[in-house]
Amino acid sequence: MATASQWLAGARPRTLSAALAPVAAGSGVAVFEDSFQIGIALLALLVALALQVGVNYANDYSDGIRGTDDERVGPVRLVGQKLAEPRQVKVAAFAAFGAAAVAGLLLVVISQVWWLLPVGLVSVGAGWFYTGGSRPYGYAGLGELSVFIFFGLVATAGTTWAQVGALTWPAIVAAIPIGLWSSAILLANNIRDIPGDTVAGKNTLAVRLGDHRARLAYTACVLVGFLIGASLGLIQPWALVVLLALPLAVMPIKTIQAGASGRDLIAVLIATSSVLLAGGVLLGVGMALPN
Repeated sequence: MATASQWLAGARPRTLSAALAPVAAGSGVAVFEDSFQIGIALLALLVALALQVGVNYANDYSDGIRGTDDERVGPVRLVGQKLAEPRQVKVAAFAAFGAAAVAGLLLVVISQVWWLLPVGLVSVGAGWFYTGGSRPYGYAGLGELSVFIFFGLVATAGTTWAQVGALTWPAIVAAIPIGLWSSAILLANNIRDIPGDTVAGKNTLAVRLGDHRARLAYTACVLVGFLIGASLGLIQPWALVVLLALPLAVMPIKTIQAGASGRDLIAVLIATSSVLLAGGVLLGVGMALPN
């Protein structure tokens, strides 16, 4: 029977920056558009957090029952390490998805942005079928693309749209670095897992690209994210404060390019999460500051 601390570790709290960053950036754009609504922003945050936890438990369950997590380095795997019954982890995943659905429904009713309802349902489906179902797309190398779309474009621009009532170009531009940094987290994770994933037949993007090119892709995601984020300085000069997070990217990029592997990449995951969180918050603050 898993302990409370193990269940918490299984939720992978270090990944929750992928939920916080898009809401911070999207809400900052809403302030820039003179349409910030605290209630909607908090609901968007609840949706994002619940979805992230749901994805983490769903991934733990699906990879665990397939045996993909039998030989892993990194966070707690509740099923793979036989700390909890698969059924329990599956229930936890769907409970989190259910919480996201309830919060999302409230958000839609309050904001009257009805297109978010089907998008929310698709987001839940994407979370489950990343490693779940008979043909998980995460095993076909599409995980990073999904993260870019749902935790970048949809989460960031959706947060803004729910408050502003329209899709704006600043929201789209702000969403791109969030998506790229979120994808970099998954890339770093999958670079670490290349040996085990190759044996298990999990053809992630890192496996498909190969170790060297996957490391180059990681670096490109991080640096291009800063470039695009800083481009918002053309319409809001304060957006350039996002570059204050750039020093946080030095260590993980150096470590990745030095060929670190296994447990040495755990520090890269933590640092990349910090880049995402700091970058998202700074971008949001920068957009929210008065010209």
